[in-house]
Amino acid sequence: MPRVKITAVRRTEYPDLSAKYENLSEDACTVREGQVFFSEHGERPEGLCGSAWESMEPFVKELAAGGGNFFGGWMKDPRSAMISCNDGFRPVSFYLEAVD
Repeated sequence: MPRVKITAVRRTEYPDLSAKYENLSEDACTVREGQVFFSEHGERPEGLCGSAWESMEPFVKELAAGGGNFFGGWMKDPRSAMISCNDGFRPVSFYLEAVD
């Protein structure tokens, strides 16, 4: 079963939205651009945010099972996906790719 490399490629912050709507939390996202995680057997990597994992889990599991080609050719590399977490204040875009 291929491992899936998960790379944080972009992190955006919306301080105006945070100031207006967010209750500050000590559990705010700590993912950094360029940070890499590896999923073994389609499992959540240690240290990866649970909310981010919920957004990408079906794609990681499909890639780990040898699948891909999501949405009929969405990605240039059919064994990859670009997924964003669902944090509306600090969304992170993750590049997922099957690696042997």
